Amino acid sequence: MSEHLPIPDAEFTLTQIVFPSQVNHYGTLHGGYALQWMDQAAWICATRYARKVMVTIASDRVEFKKPVYEGAIVMLKAHITRIGRTSVTVAVEMHAELPLSGERFLATQGQFVMVALDADGRPTAVQPE
Repeated sequence: MSEHLPIPDAEFTLTQIVFPSQVNHYGTLHGGYALQWMDQAAWICATRYARKVMVTIASDRVEFKKPVYEGAIVMLKAHITRIGRTSVTVAVEMHAELPLSGERFLATQGQFVMVALDADGRPTAVQPE
């Protein structure tokens, strides 16, 4: 992951729990839920920073490092790593915690590129020019 930039309103943490309906036949979190939660955390982080309508245009190098089992608590930590003219790149790490033991580990990580849109749905400057 990229180096953490100290940018006001450029961090966000989202917490979820893994329910039975979100796991596969192995009892581990479906990748689609992990990606959805990561994208949500990236969107909130980007929107809070830019205070504009933001959409995802790309996800990059999402790595599923360890399985997350039913009943785990999941913390998604998002922070902006790059600011472009019309886009921001948000790194998201998904950490899991086993509630009975307290063990925590990095389960998944990836990057999401979010673009600011104007009222007509066209890319616009992230910050006033």
